[in-house]
Amino acid sequence: MISSLFFILSFSSVVQAHPLTLNFPSNMSAASTFRTIILGAPGSGKGTIAERVCKTFGLQHIVSGDILRKQQQENTELGKEVTNYISSGALVPDELIISLMSKEMKTVGPKWLLDGFPRTFPQAEKLHKEVGMVDSVINLDIPFDVIRKRIESRYIHFASGRTYNLEFNPPKVPFKDDVTGEPITRRPDDEPEVVMARLKTYRERTEPLLDYYRKAGVLKEFQGTESNVIWPFVKEYLEAQMNSAESNKRDKKRA
Repeated sequence: MISSLFFILSFSSVVQAHPLTLNFPSNMSAASTFRTIILGAPGSGKGTIAERVCKTFGLQHIVSGDILRKQQQENTELGKEVTNYISSGALVPDELIISLMSKEMKTVGPKWLLDGFPRTFPQAEKLHKEVGMVDSVINLDIPFDVIRKRIESRYIHFASGRTYNLEFNPPKVPFKDDVTGEPITRRPDDEPEVVMARLKTYRERTEPLLDYYRKAGVLKEFQGTESNVIWPFVKEYLEAQMNSAESNKRDKKRA
């Protein structure tokens, strides 16, 4: 079981983002132990922010979508179930995702970021029974109309999970993956009617989850419409939390 590091964040206020210069190092890693979760609706830019967090602070990036895609690619029984749920715009049931993620969590170190899990209150309860409460939870609060427009232009290289947006992150060659040159396609769950179903489902099922983390004192919310604008605020927040955590750890050693 991963050892717990508890410290209570004294605020869960919403941050209104405004432009700042994007500039971050790749080796900033103040805390020796830190566990965090990133939340956001499909198409919120969660993957982009998560990658920057992991690169900047040296966290292991655990992506539930990658684990699910592997099951689909290998055409396992679990993978077939996953495909059926995703194609209909429904979230993967708790018992299925918990089974997959529980196995993954047994292999990780003391510094990680969970991306795409937990998505529901029961999933969170199960997670924290296993590893204790996390140090922070980041929620990206992006307007749904902005998300809908993003997803309409989103394409993916299914084998690798690399994602492109035809408007602001297009492939070098139209409709071809930058690395392999293979075709990129729109995911079945990115079709307009499926997107709206997913967003509705997300809102209904994650509100209790947000309330849970808000009451636990570990939720920090960020509003905005562009990842490059939101990122500096996320970075500043996590930097402060990690420095505080490491300082508290040193104080306990001296005591």
